[in-house]
Amino acid sequence: MEKKNNFTPGAQRPNNNAGQRPMGAGASQRPANAGMAQRRGPQPPSKEKDPHNINERIRAREVRLVGDNVENGIYSIHDAIKLADELELDLVEISPNAAPPVCKILDYQKFLYQQKKKQKEQKAKQAKVTVKEIRFGPQTDDHDYNFKLKHAIGFLQEGAKVKAYVFFKGRSILFKEQGEVLLLRFAQDIEDYGKVEQMPVLEGKRMIMMLSPKKK
Repeated sequence: MEKKNNFTPGAQRPNNNAGQRPMGAGASQRPANAGMAQRRGPQPPSKEKDPHNINERIRAREVRLVGDNVENGIYSIHDAIKLADELELDLVEISPNAAPPVCKILDYQKFLYQQKKKQKEQKAKQAKVTVKEIRFGPQTDDHDYNFKLKHAIGFLQEGAKVKAYVFFKGRSILFKEQGEVLLLRFAQDIEDYGKVEQMPVLEGKRMIMMLSPKKK
């Protein structure tokens, strides 16, 4: 009896291997990065987020304790952590490269807050530094010179830097030595209020000298 073939052209052939594991496949196929987080294990804390080793993260066998709330000296790491626990504070490694590492017992969150506050204050001070310009000609007369010297002293007393320069117009560049002498005289007359950061340097048509205020 002849076996009939009921396959219709254009129809999808049945998959006789459905549900069977492909030959040679040791496991089900997954994306290459699947489960990578589990294989990596727990990630170490970010140095930007937590820049110091504290408590159990300190790897040294013994540490040097300093501070006002403990008897300063060398302790085993076990005793140091135990002492911090008794004070309900943290053991913080502040000098990891010392031998043995130097630690303090303190409130770590409060310590981080104070550190960030200091950094913000320092950035604010740096941002407030302004530069005031004082311009001379190569043949500035005494009246004009003293007037500008007075202004420069006022700028330095306010905490601003002073950029003093001699501008050479046209053929006056031939008198650049005269301009340098003027700037050095200016630096000497103002030395009680400012110190020279940059000696006179010729840049194009200008000879420039930078001064910063002296710390009180």
